[in-house]
Amino acid sequence: MNIGKISNEFLKNQIISKLTIKRKDVLLGPGIGRDCSILDFGEELCIISSDPITGASSQMGYIGVHICCNDIVTTGAEVVGVTLTILAPPDAQAAEIEQVVVDAERAARELDIDILGGHTEVTDAVSKMVLCLTAIGRVRKEKVVSFASAQAGDDIVVTKKAGMEGTAILAHDREDLLLRHFPEELVQSAKDFINHISVIKEGRIASSFGVHGMHDATEGGVLGAIWEISEAMGKGVEIDVRRIPVAAETRAICRFFNIDPLKLISSGCMVIVTPKGEKLVELLNANGIEAAVVGKVIDDSAKWLVTGEERAPLEPPDADQLYKALRFT
Repeated sequence: MNIGKISNEFLKNQIISKLTIKRKDVLLGPGIGRDCSILDFGEELCIISSDPITGASSQMGYIGVHICCNDIVTTGAEVVGVTLTILAPPDAQAAEIEQVVVDAERAARELDIDILGGHTEVTDAVSKMVLCLTAIGRVRKEKVVSFASAQAGDDIVVTKKAGMEGTAILAHDREDLLLRHFPEELVQSAKDFINHISVIKEGRIASSFGVHGMHDATEGGVLGAIWEISEAMGKGVEIDVRRIPVAAETRAICRFFNIDPLKLISSGCMVIVTPKGEKLVELLNANGIEAAVVGKVIDDSAKWLVTGEERAPLEPPDADQLYKALRFT
């Protein structure tokens, strides 16, 4: 099988199809395009999401806490904390494990949340460090955000820029290679993208504004995230790829590795469905967050990419482009 997230077809047919929701207090379970599970806790809902970190080597703990919390905020919820499981290979150094925790706590302080616990183990079952995180949040029932309210004609908004997380990971983990081909200033700027992978701020703004769904663009990139929201909505999409913002650093690094920036892991880039896209963009811009309307929800199941007069189907996400770049020699 390919490295990376399994295909959505396999996930749907071989995994999710084997699972059933048995408790009445589980309001939302696993599904394509769903970032979180939702539990009924009376007047409030408990929101839960899990993520692994397998592609990055540098600042794994920092990245992991942020991307896991990003999922929680897509529901309009407040994050309470995360659990952190560290699986380290036998050749790992004690200082490396300690650094994961230090980096995770740094992200937790930024977000004003707690590391709630977890597990730390050295095992020959892994050949490199693997992190698994679970984030927990809370939201009042009337405040929860769900794609169930999406309507044909809604705008699709993208925040920040595509491929930011992947660009930062490559700039950190393939720095020596990139410095042989690019100016130090470009590589350093790309590394700094790691400081912009949280979507907590735009998630809170969008929740207060009123939206019909939010999704953090992780593995599979922006196009993968858009495909997933289409599945979650049960509606089609029409996307103008020319409107999706991509940083110059990302374009340069992706050209070097011969990968597609729109299919590169993109934490920090949120996909939002709203009936008032331009007004939301104005509000986000006023709060220092770049955003753009990139397409619309349509009233069928088709998924289209539009470039001028040309139209092509949006294919289901494949293995993230990051893994191809990390194998590059």
